[in-house]
Amino acid sequence: MNPNLLDAMVLKGVLISVTVRYWRARKKLKPEDLGLSDDQINDRLISLGHKRLVPRDCLKELALIEGRAHACVEENTFPFLNGVARYLPNPKLETVTAKLDALKHDFESARADFLSRYADFRREALQEWRETAIRLANDPERTAAVIEGAFPSPDAMEHHFGFHVNLFQVAVPNVPTGELVALGTQREVIAAREDAVRSARQEIDSSCREFIADCTATLREQTAALCSDMLETISSTGSVHQKTLNRLVKFIDHFRELNFVNDTEMETQLERVRDEFLQRSAGEYRDSDPARRGLVKGLNALRQSAAQMAQADTRSVVESFGQVGRRRFSLAA
Repeated sequence: MNPNLLDAMVLKGVLISVTVRYWRARKKLKPEDLGLSDDQINDRLISLGHKRLVPRDCLKELALIEGRAHACVEENTFPFLNGVARYLPNPKLETVTAKLDALKHDFESARADFLSRYADFRREALQEWRETAIRLANDPERTAAVIEGAFPSPDAMEHHFGFHVNLFQVAVPNVPTGELVALGTQREVIAAREDAVRSARQEIDSSCREFIADCTATLREQTAALCSDMLETISSTGSVHQKTLNRLVKFIDHFRELNFVNDTEMETQLERVRDEFLQRSAGEYRDSDPARRGLVKGLNALRQSAAQMAQADTRSVVESFGQVGRRRFSLAA
């Protein structure tokens, strides 16, 4: 086991978890809700499923903010431990938390706006449902009552909303042996606890190795994918636009900030491309066929190299990353 990997991860970033909650305004209808029996519903043809209680537009702003929050996190992090949390490299910490703070403010405003109009939404929606129940249900009154019961009272609505951002670090568990002995715990129980901790440490070490390798491959795959997109754009338009060049500039900066694994080989190639091809403007490329051909050739070479590196063995990157944790341990000592 190499504990330095976890030490390096703790040094290089944090785990982040974002939870956005709001009332989804959905009700799963059952046959009896419509005054029907089970045998009157053909499951092959009819699915009652979840139905909207209010029009989609009523919650549009909240859904948009939720999507932006998750997109912000996913764009700037890596999934850790099968998505239990996301790993956020330190260079992205300030940017991401600032954006999430702004989105939380927007969420609170949208929540307040929705709650201020909830009574009207509820009244109008119930009226529509009563009219619909008359056309569809055998027992319209029962259906209307079921739908009305699915609407929380205005006083209870506040508890259905929340925007939470949690930052934390993964740590290897310890066995409080002294405390266990003081409590008279049997030797067998202590041994079992020690075995569990040893197993957890091995699992975390294995997860860290896999995680670092996956992050390295992901950044390299993203490099190849961007080059493919740029080449396709240049080919389809027959020209070079500044927006296309700016995508590469932004990506190189983004790569450097996400490159907590210190993939110097890929980063060096990107910086070389910046120096060689991003000092010209799109207009200069449009005015020079040789320059444009050189850009295309350079992007092709970078794409091929990044794709090959994404499939290559990353053990050297993992071991090099572990040295960061070892240095941290030496300094602490």
